[in-house]
Amino acid sequence: MDKKVWLQNIASLPERKKEFKTLSGLSVDAVYTKEDIQGDLGMPGDYPYTRGVYPTMYRGRLWTMRQYAGFGSAKESNKRYKYLLEKGQTGLSVAFDLPTQIGYDSDHYLAKGEVGRVGVAIDSLQDMEVLFADIPLDKVSTSMTINATAPVLLAMYLALAEKRGIPFAKLSGTIQNDILKEYVARGTYIFPPQESMRLITDVFAYCHEHVPNWNTISISGYHIREAGSSAVQELAFTIANGIAYVEAAIEAGMKVDDFAPRLSFFFNSQMDFLEEIAKFRAARRIWAEIMKERFGAKDPKSMMLRFHTQTAGSALSAQQPENNVVRVTLQALAAVLGGTQSLHTNALDEALGLPTERTAEIALRTQQIIAYESGVVDTVDPLAGSYYLESLTDQVETEVKRYLDRIEVMGGAVKAIETGYMQKEIQNSAYRYQVEVENKERLVVGINAFADQREEDIEILRLDPLVERLQEKCLRELKESRDTVLVEKTLKELKEKARSTENLMPYILEAVKAYATLGEISDVLRNVFGEYAAKELI
Repeated sequence: MDKKVWLQNIASLPERKKEFKTLSGLSVDAVYTKEDIQGDLGMPGDYPYTRGVYPTMYRGRLWTMRQYAGFGSAKESNKRYKYLLEKGQTGLSVAFDLPTQIGYDSDHYLAKGEVGRVGVAIDSLQDMEVLFADIPLDKVSTSMTINATAPVLLAMYLALAEKRGIPFAKLSGTIQNDILKEYVARGTYIFPPQESMRLITDVFAYCHEHVPNWNTISISGYHIREAGSSAVQELAFTIANGIAYVEAAIEAGMKVDDFAPRLSFFFNSQMDFLEEIAKFRAARRIWAEIMKERFGAKDPKSMMLRFHTQTAGSALSAQQPENNVVRVTLQALAAVLGGTQSLHTNALDEALGLPTERTAEIALRTQQIIAYESGVVDTVDPLAGSYYLESLTDQVETEVKRYLDRIEVMGGAVKAIETGYMQKEIQNSAYRYQVEVENKERLVVGINAFADQREEDIEILRLDPLVERLQEKCLRELKESRDTVLVEKTLKELKEKARSTENLMPYILEAVKAYATLGEISDVLRNVFGEYAAKELI
C-alpha cells in the first residue's frame, strides 16, 4: 500500500490534535516512506558529511565530555575542575563571571554584586595561575566561553603555558571568540562590530602561526536558541555569522585553508528529539557546501563542521526539578545521535542556581551511561535512512537556506544584526512559543501539565559573599607588587598598535605577562575603539 492510499484509509480515524508540528513549526506527516527521501546519503567521513565528519565516529573515539564549570574565585573553580576530572570528565570548560566577560576588573563599580556569580572571576595572569594549578595544560583540552575579552583570556592561558615551559604547539582547546551572537542574543559585547571582527581575525592569524592545535572560534548557536529562536533560526543565524567570520579573515589577507580547519561550532540540543538530530545533520551538509562552493576550500578539514553541544538550559524547570534529568538525557542522546564532537550536560538544579558537586556528577554520569551502556555508539550513524529523519533533515536544510538567502540580500550577517533583523526574528519565535505554552497547545510537564504545588526539597549552591572582597584584596596587592613601569610600557605600546593595523595578540600577550589586568587592557582598547550601544528594537 502506498502512502497516499494509506493516508486516505486513516483519514477518518481519531487523532490527538488536528496539526502536528516540530518546535520550529515544521509540519509533521502521519507517516513517511522512501519516496520522502531525496538523494544519496553517502558514507560517514565523506563530503558533505551528513552522516558524520569522521569515518568511524564514536567507534574510534568518544566525544569529549566537557562539563561547563566556574564560580566564585579561581581557587574554588580549580577545586571543581579537579573533582570533575577525577569523576571521568575528559575536557575542561571554563565559565567566567560577567565582569570578566565585559572587560571590568573585580574592583570596578560596575562589577559590584556580580563578582564570581555566574562564573569565575579572572582579573589577571595571577588568577589564571590559580585557576589551573596542578592541571597539566599539555594533557587536558580546555574550552573557554569568552567573547569580547577572548584575546585577553587566551593570552593569559598562553602566558601560563609559557611560564610552565609548555610549547604552544602542545596546547589544545577552544576559545568561543564569537562576538556576532553577542549582538544578536546575549549582550556581553564591548566594542563596535568592525573592531570586534578585527580582534577575532587577529586571534585566527596568531594561532595559525603559533598555536596550531587551538580552535580559534566556536561559532555559537546555543545562545541564539536560548534567547528563543527556533532550530531553523539557530542554524541559519549561526551559519550566517560563520560566513561573516570567513569573509573577514579572507579580507584580512588569510587563505581559507589556513584558518578554516580550526573553526568550530556550538549548538543547543532542545526537546524535539528528532528535529535536533536532523538539525545537526543539516548543519554539516550546509556548511560543507558553503565552504567548498562559495569559498573554494580544498582541504577537507575546512569543510567539516565540528561542533560542541550543550543541553538546553531554557528547557529546565524550577518546578519538579528531578524531571530535568530526563530532559537532559533526551537532549544529550539527540546530540550523540547527531554526531557531536563534545558535550556538556546541564545539571538538574540549574533552573535554581549553579550546580552542586552532586548534581554536576549526575550530569556527567548521564553522558557516561549513554557512552558505555546504551549501545548507540557501537555503529556509526545508527538512525541513517529513517524516512522521517532524512525528510526532516531536508526540510531543515531548505528553511535554513531561505534565511541565508534573505540575509545575503541584506548584505550579510553584520548588516542583519545592525538593522535588528535577527533579533526581531528571535523575539517573534520566543513569543510564539510562549503563547503555545500558555494556551496549552504545547505541554510542558510540571509547568502547564501534571503540575503540583509541593515544596521542593533540594540543596542549592550558595556562593560565599566574601569572594568579592577577597578578589578585590588580591587585585590591590597585585597592583602594589608588580612592576608598574613595565605595565605602563606594555599598555602604551598596545594603545599605539591598536591605532594601526598590526595584529594585537603579541602586544596583549606582553601586557598580560607584565600582570596588566583584564580591565586595564580592555580600557586601552575602549579608548581606541569606542563602545557599542545596541539600537532599540521597535
